Amino acid sequence: MKMAAPEIVLYHYGISPFARRTVWYLALRGIPYSQCLQPGMLPRPGVARLGISYRRIPILSIGRDIYLDTRLQLPKLEAMYPELPRLGSSTPEEKGIERLLSAFTIDSGLFQHAVKLLPTDLPFLKDPRYFKDRGDFMGAELSAEGMKRARPEALREIAAAFELMETTFLADGRDWILKTERPSLADIEAVWVFHWLSGIPGALPEEQVSADKFPRVYSWIKRFQEAVTSAKKRLDKPKTLDGEEAARVVEGSSWHEEEEEGIVDGNDPVVVAEGLEKGCLVAISPTDTGRAHKDVGRLVSLNGDEVVVEVETAKGMSVRVHAPRHGFKVRRFDGEKGGAKL
Repeated sequence: MKMAAPEIVLYHYGISPFARRTVWYLALRGIPYSQCLQPGMLPRPGVARLGISYRRIPILSIGRDIYLDTRLQLPKLEAMYPELPRLGSSTPEEKGIERLLSAFTIDSGLFQHAVKLLPTDLPFLKDPRYFKDRGDFMGAELSAEGMKRARPEALREIAAAFELMETTFLADGRDWILKTERPSLADIEAVWVFHWLSGIPGALPEEQVSADKFPRVYSWIKRFQEAVTSAKKRLDKPKTLDGEEAARVVEGSSWHEEEEEGIVDGNDPVVVAEGLEKGCLVAISPTDTGRAHKDVGRLVSLNGDEVVVEVETAKGMSVRVHAPRHGFKVRRFDGEKGGAKL
């Protein structure tokens, strides 16, 4: 008998550009989910209730398995609901394009440049707590004055990114990156920074970046938004849960992935260097932003794609936290919680 898919809960906040990636994917695939809305700044009691120190948004729970980072969340969702048309490519060449677009928008520093273009008169930028919070997030001191000084160089980088999309992937007038009939995973990987910035009044000066200068990019953004809006209308509006309600859903669910399937790759260089084995205590943390926030748990599995640790929620229940290997550090735990050996 086919088992029902575990309930999905997405922890996010509405203006998070990274969270939009997962929200868009769920809508375009037609996957139902609930949401637990979190504050834009720490503390985030709903996330803490799960026993998780990780400070980035979004966080995706599928049953009692919890997935960090959109770079892992989207492939996990892609593997679910085989009865629904998938968004990812089936050919090696096009999969390579998806991966390269992900690296371009996430790993190249494009988003960090985009943040520097935020108008400093936005309400949340007038709150001194914001710069303290994001300073902790970035691992560097931030200020409105610093953003203004960095703006010219950031604008040059963003304009170059618009030009790249205009004159390469979209140059022949195609609707979607891979010439598909509807938006694909490649479009989600590519569009999110451009979509986010173009929707913020005052972020992009028209003499540098506009629909007149980059008509194909702006038309692509508009088509994408229309497709997402249409998809959301076909899907039931997600139920909004508070932190305690969401935790009860997670804790009361079955595992999405069976532990028996997990192995620790004995040939992995980190496993060898750290002396890791299944069941040992490890700490995982991002290597770029939010790296001071480490999650400590028992090692369930580790391979070239992901690491899985089992942690306790605030109520003493077990959940499994999954993180991609790319962009995350894994170290044997040595000391009090939060004091991983580095």
